[in-house]
Amino acid sequence: MPARNLGFTLMEMVIGITAFAVALTMISSLILPQASRSVEPILQARAAQLAQSLLNEISGRAFDEHSDRAGGLLRCGEDADRPEDGIQADELCTQPAALGCEEGGTNKDLYDDVDDYLCLNGLSAAAIFDAAAAEASLLSDDAALYQGFVVGVQVFYDQNMDGQADAVIGNMKLITLTVTTPMGQPMVFSTYRGNY
Repeated sequence: MPARNLGFTLMEMVIGITAFAVALTMISSLILPQASRSVEPILQARAAQLAQSLLNEISGRAFDEHSDRAGGLLRCGEDADRPEDGIQADELCTQPAALGCEEGGTNKDLYDDVDDYLCLNGLSAAAIFDAAAAEASLLSDDAALYQGFVVGVQVFYDQNMDGQADAVIGNMKLITLTVTTPMGQPMVFSTYRGNY
């Protein structure tokens, strides 16, 4: 009896490889993107937590460089010491074009008013945590959770609360944080700080 050849022909091999390629393509196009989308809610929650923490910290600072930091007895733009002399230069609110980081660089311990946080614009969350290493914060212990997040900060006068920067001094400043997740998704958070 002749021996029978058992095996696959070349044509059967080509058809099998083609079927495997089609199946692999379907799996990679349908299932694998779901895995990357499943991490988005986690990153969004971390971005929200980071933004809320920073907004709370910023909102706790004085309205302006020339405002009273000990309870609001003196607001910038008001004459509190001698009404007969009028408002002095050190009592005026900061001009819109001069808003910014007066001192401290990235050392948040030296920030005394809301627009000092403009120094953090464009920094990674890791750099912000490194700058605040001495500060006891809920987030400073979890700095590793925020690798790859980037923070954008804007602060400007917005008296009529329309989201547009005013060219004149007002009693409201809009603080806007944009937290960009490691996947490149920007999330915008904002709050107002009043001169009170």
